[in-house]
Amino acid sequence: MARALGIGGVFLRARDPERLRQWYSEQLGVDVSDDGSAMFEGGRMVWSVFPHDTEYFGPSGQQAMVNYRVDDLNAVLERLRSAGARVEDRTEEYDYGRFGWATDPEGNRFELWQPAS
Repeated sequence: MARALGIGGVFLRARDPERLRQWYSEQLGVDVSDDGSAMFEGGRMVWSVFPHDTEYFGPSGQQAMVNYRVDDLNAVLERLRSAGARVEDRTEEYDYGRFGWATDPEGNRFELWQPAS
């Protein structure tokens, strides 16, 4: 049987796409190419479905949330705070890494994951 092999991309709606691309470039170091897209290095990716009434995606009512792997969670969260982003005060730690959450200028809540060493 033919089957999905992995996640091929993540796509966000934006009122001002160029501004949002620039924000992700400046705040998370996303290397945005001339065509407005970005390619990430390979690695572990999780796919999961949550109940319709989950609060995990935040209060915005968004239908999806992106998780970005980061190399230094504390530094990224501090940079986001310094830039005026809404950043949750809490972080969580598990055997497989640390997590934090923030919201971009368009109101999309996203998750940051620093994998365990």
